[in-house]
Amino acid sequence: MQLPVNHFKRAITSGQHQLGLWVSSCSPYLAEVVAGSGFDWLLFDTEHAPNDLPTVLGQLQAAASYPGSSVVRPSWKDSVQQKRYLDIGAQTLLIPYVESAEEAAQAVAGMRYPPNGVRGAGGTMRASSFGRMSNYAQACEDELCLLVQVESKAGLDNLEAIASVDGVDGVFIGPADLSASLGHLGNAGHPEVQSAIEDAIRRVLACGKAPGILTFDETQAKRYIELGTLFTAVGMDIAVLARATEQLAARFRTT
Repeated sequence: MQLPVNHFKRAITSGQHQLGLWVSSCSPYLAEVVAGSGFDWLLFDTEHAPNDLPTVLGQLQAAASYPGSSVVRPSWKDSVQQKRYLDIGAQTLLIPYVESAEEAAQAVAGMRYPPNGVRGAGGTMRASSFGRMSNYAQACEDELCLLVQVESKAGLDNLEAIASVDGVDGVFIGPADLSASLGHLGNAGHPEVQSAIEDAIRRVLACGKAPGILTFDETQAKRYIELGTLFTAVGMDIAVLARATEQLAARFRTT
């Protein structure tokens, strides 16, 4: 049995843009719905959604038969969480709130088995098809992808050092926390925040790594893609559902 190819990793490392959707619904049923919508990647979020290991497992299973790639965001920069999501079959992880090269290196270590890292070695987990891939431990690193999230002023100050860490495949700029760190909580569109984001995209590219971002603003999304983002999430399932149902109700509330 062959190790699954990480098409997302291969795309961003070759400079091919990947269009994404944030998924916060915590439902395998809805994961399957959006998996067929035509996005290149789906982000299953456990940081700002009531997701946990069993719900993410169900979503990975639901999305597996569709062509898009699955990305999982653990709730924190923690090697134990990394191990558990990798073991259930996640091939790409997005690690939040990385502020230094040391933290980026710790995240890399969480993706690798000893002696090159600290990932605990297991035998019959889903990632190895329950032990049916005899070479999983030796071959998996080539198909695992690490994205680190820079979302603070400290992270921006250390951006080149973070992006240059061996084993970091991409750097995701987190607009919400970044805007708060820069003194503009709730206002990611503030000119200072936007200037910092655009500068960060250019700096990540200059380091030879893939920049990424999430925005619900179509104009901003197109601007970021023009600047060179290689993985861009342009919406969230919960937000799409909430806004569409509000608009539907409003059309019939004419009195």
